[in-house]
Amino acid sequence: MDSRETAIDPAASGWEQVEDTGFFGCVGPVWQRRDGDDLSLGFIAEPKHHNRRGVVQGGMLTTLLDRAVGMAVFEASGGRPQATVQLDMHFLDAVQIGEFVETRCQIDRRTRSITFASGTAFVGKRPVASAKGIWKMLGVD
Repeated sequence: MDSRETAIDPAASGWEQVEDTGFFGCVGPVWQRRDGDDLSLGFIAEPKHHNRRGVVQGGMLTTLLDRAVGMAVFEASGGRPQATVQLDMHFLDAVQIGEFVETRCQIDRRTRSITFASGTAFVGKRPVASAKGIWKMLGVD
């Protein structure tokens, strides 16, 4: 076990498992938890998430942040359908197998049809990835 690992039982810590029959279901289980109006997503890094260096594949962190920030945008828009049109990722630290990764997101700016938003993935207090992007409201020109 890596000394940075964080042993967590998501269910015992107030997290609920996300039910998803799409792509998210293939990479999960993914967990969600509300803190007031804020919704966080998280996952326990499993062996299936590793890359060739034995740490979590960046694509898993990208998937998690794209969904988490997208959900924040969806909620901020009152549930209007939207799509990611740009997502800039920055990988800050390696995630070890066994660690629990969770997100924190924010809306940076909104117009009538576009939302600029960002999020960070953490292991405990350690930031491991950040994303900044643009989401387009569908059906709005």
